[in-house]
Amino acid sequence: MKQSEYFHPDILKQISRLDLRAKYVVDGFLSGTHKSRHFGNSVEFRQHRQYVPGDDLRSVDWKVWAKQDRLYVKQYEIDTNMRVTLLIDKSQSMRFGSRAMNKYDYACTIAASLAYLAIRQQDAVGCITFDNDTQNVLPSKMKWSQLAAIADRMFRSAPDSKIDAQKTKIENNNIQKTETEKNAVRKNEISELIDLNELLKDIKSSQPDFQEVLRIAAETVRANGLIVLISDLLIQREGLFRGLRYLRSYGHDVLVLHVLDDMELDFTFGGPTRFEGLELPVQIRCDPRMLRQGYLDALNIYLEEVKQGCTKLQCDYALFRTGTPLDAALSTYLSRRNTLVRNGK
Repeated sequence: MKQSEYFHPDILKQISRLDLRAKYVVDGFLSGTHKSRHFGNSVEFRQHRQYVPGDDLRSVDWKVWAKQDRLYVKQYEIDTNMRVTLLIDKSQSMRFGSRAMNKYDYACTIAASLAYLAIRQQDAVGCITFDNDTQNVLPSKMKWSQLAAIADRMFRSAPDSKIDAQKTKIENNNIQKTETEKNAVRKNEISELIDLNELLKDIKSSQPDFQEVLRIAAETVRANGLIVLISDLLIQREGLFRGLRYLRSYGHDVLVLHVLDDMELDFTFGGPTRFEGLELPVQIRCDPRMLRQGYLDALNIYLEEVKQGCTKLQCDYALFRTGTPLDAALSTYLSRRNTLVRNGK
């Protein structure tokens, strides 16, 4: 996908009437649309507090003093802008896709759309693209040229297609096998299928270290702001939850946008199929129809664990299917989120 295609006109038109609001208080440096933890002078009165020596006498509520013979200071809420940081997973598993956009392209289009919204409402936005080995940080800025910088960073960070020499060797060797050897291979492949659920649950060393990635993000983005994690989350959940806990401990509002392909969610493969790992030197030949129910059961357990873990940490979670038009999916999500924010939930 070309970097200009991340900013899809139809999507931007559909979401342009929506706001990207912070669920928790944020710190900013200009007047904006989000509640701040600071108090000052504005049109919205918040509360009184007792006067202490050194307070500005202009903030004293003299009407209250006349009635109660006590000095109280009026406090008003200051609206502030928000600092948005987009964390985009560029690991090899994000290359998978059964439609026009693979998971990485879909994630980048989400990120570009949110960046557009942030700049439009005068919020600063930056991004961090990461995998298990590298992290590329683009500091937050509040200007329209930042959109082009974000698109360029995402385009240059796209996961490359890698050819695994070990896979090629295995495939070539299988061609030379006798019928007896092929039967033995089939038996081994069947035994491999028994461990498919474990493979789905606990892919270890080749997956991004989300704990470290999110820890660095928490320390990099000093001011309280909005952190948006966009990933397929094919990782160990323990590391993910520890990383999210880092972000929340720094006072950030956290969005977890979970991007999965329709094929991964529905497992509609049919007939003999060879599955090749994008991040692991693993090949599995099978009839997917025999595995479908076991796969879906394991997948549902995994999705529920991720959702509940995010909820416990007060992180907003949403699942995005690459087969759903992004303008509809993003509009639905932002409308729901903004309604919850307005209701104080």
